[in-house]
Amino acid sequence: MGLISELKLAVPWGHIAAKAWGSHQAAPVLCLHGWLNNANSFDRLIPLLPKDFHYVAMDFGGHGLSSHYSQGFPYYHQNFVSEVRRVAAALKWNRFSLLGHSFGGTVGGMFSCIFPEMVDKLILLDALPVVLDTNEMDNLLTYKRRAIEHVLQVEASRKPAQVVSPEEMLQWFLKNNSHVGEACGKHLLQRGTTQAATGVWLNRDRRITLPEHCFDIVGKELFVQYIKNLQARILFVKATEGYYAVRRENDADRESIMFGTSSLKSVLKERFQYVEVPGNHYVHMNQPQLVADVISSFLQSKERSPVPL
Repeated sequence: MGLISELKLAVPWGHIAAKAWGSHQAAPVLCLHGWLNNANSFDRLIPLLPKDFHYVAMDFGGHGLSSHYSQGFPYYHQNFVSEVRRVAAALKWNRFSLLGHSFGGTVGGMFSCIFPEMVDKLILLDALPVVLDTNEMDNLLTYKRRAIEHVLQVEASRKPAQVVSPEEMLQWFLKNNSHVGEACGKHLLQRGTTQAATGVWLNRDRRITLPEHCFDIVGKELFVQYIKNLQARILFVKATEGYYAVRRENDADRESIMFGTSSLKSVLKERFQYVEVPGNHYVHMNQPQLVADVISSFLQSKERSPVPL
């Protein structure tokens, strides 16, 4: 299934860029990329998925080819959730499925809690639908403070974007994203950089750095409260060598994932499906064939979520 078109959807601060595959008449699936990635992260997976769907992969604001937020406006989790609503409105979608990797899964999950009647199926790739991290409760206010200070600091510095050779950029990217293979790294940078006379520079907004500056992290009680609102059917695809915590140094601690998974199972019952696949956090890019079959059967399964009257 070939790429049909590149899209530019107007928003008050500029545009949201996206790419689309499949017929406009088919059932819609919105694909949400991970932290500091872009829509290219689905290029190897979507051709392996069923042809009878219309797939749109968007670049979040400040990522890929999408406009940066206006000066003075920070990037918070809720803003990205709001972007999903804007994209759905621009595409005139009232009900659709969501496929989200990592950060994109948490944005899609939160959207599904806030607008439950709009989401038919939710596919989470190595992500819980809401950011649950029981180790982080004491740090939340510190993170909020650092997020505000970081934005002020970047805006005050006004440094121009750094131009480096494509090879330097790739090495920097792979060092900071050790789970991404070289071929996939190059592919993400195609959409994530702009060519200049002497090299390339990163497209993404420098105000976006650490995930904890942006994520809405919740404790167990709020997690359960949120997921009770879900009406979608959910497929959670967990990579065996994937991430388990927001802060990567806590990665060995699987308590949050275990609690989140068991809560989803007890709240959603037969609407929840959990599958483990071998591979790391970027398995959908590095080895898309390992996740394509389970996603395909889930998308094609006839049980639909109840449509509210």
